[in-house]
Amino acid sequence: MQTRRRFLAIAAATLAAPGAVHAEGWRGTALGAEAAITLSGPRREVEAALAEARATLERMEALFSLHRPDSALSRLNATGRLDAPAPEFMAVIDLCAAAHAATGGRFDPTVQPLWRALAEQGDLPAAAARIGWGRVARGAGLRLGPGQALTFNGIAQGYASDRVAEGLATRGFERALVNIGEMRALGGPWRIGIEDHARGLLGQATLTGGAIATSSPGALFLPGGASHILDPRSGGAVPPAWSSVSVEADSAALADALSTAFCLMERDEIAALRVAGLRRVRLVDATGDLTTL
Repeated sequence: MQTRRRFLAIAAATLAAPGAVHAEGWRGTALGAEAAITLSGPRREVEAALAEARATLERMEALFSLHRPDSALSRLNATGRLDAPAPEFMAVIDLCAAAHAATGGRFDPTVQPLWRALAEQGDLPAAAARIGWGRVARGAGLRLGPGQALTFNGIAQGYASDRVAEGLATRGFERALVNIGEMRALGGPWRIGIEDHARGLLGQATLTGGAIATSSPGALFLPGGASHILDPRSGGAVPPAWSSVSVEADSAALADALSTAFCLMERDEIAALRVAGLRRVRLVDATGDLTTL
C-alpha cells in the first residue's frame, strides 16, 4: 500500500555555531515517505543523535510497515492476532481509538481490506462489511474480527515523527524539525509552506513546537477512480469533502490522524470539534480557496 503523499515544504533554515552540523542533518525514507531531520549542535552530538533517530525509525518500520511481511502489523493482519504486542504498538492502538471516537468513526484503520479490494478490483461489498473498529479486541494481546486487517498509514508517520523528536529532546536538543511524512518541531519558529497537490503553494504556517500534517485526497487514486482516503461509513462510496486538509496539533500523530479524518467531514463538523491538542485547521476546497479554522 502506497503511503499517501504529503505536501509540506520547509521554508526555514537554522544558523549553527562554528563546528556544528546544521540544516539537513539527515535525509532518507521511512514508512514509505521522504524523511528529513534538521537540527544543529556540536558535530559529535548531532551524529550520535541522528544514529539514534535512524534506529528509532527502523523500529517503527519493524512495527508498522505494511510492506514488510515480518512486521508486527503484517503478522497481525495475516493471523488476526498479536500476542504480547510492543508498548509502542499498543500506544498507536490507543491513539487510533481516541481518533476514531473524536471523529465519529471517520478515522478507522480497519479500512485496509476495502483499500486492498479497490486496488486489486476485488469484492467490494465483502471488504466493506469487514470495516469496524469496534471489532478490534484487546486484552493480553490484540485480536481482529473475521477477515479484518489494519492500516496505520494515517497515523504511523506522525507517531514516528513524535518519537524521533522526543528522542532529540531527551538528548538536550532544543531546536529541531523532524519530517517523517508529517512534521514535528522542537523550538522554532519554523516556517512551513502549505501546498495543495493541484494548486501548489497556498500559504505558510509558523511552528514553534508542535506539529503539522497535510492530507490530500486527490494526490493518489485507486483503480476505478476512488481516492486513497476512504470513508469507512460508506464503504468508500462518498468522496472526500476537501482538496487538502492541513492540521496543526501538539503531536504529529494527532495531526496525522485528524488531517485524514477531516477530509471526510464538513466544515461545521470540524469547527465544532474540541479535541485536546488540536491547534489549527486549514481547509482547501475544490476551487483552491484556503480557509483557516
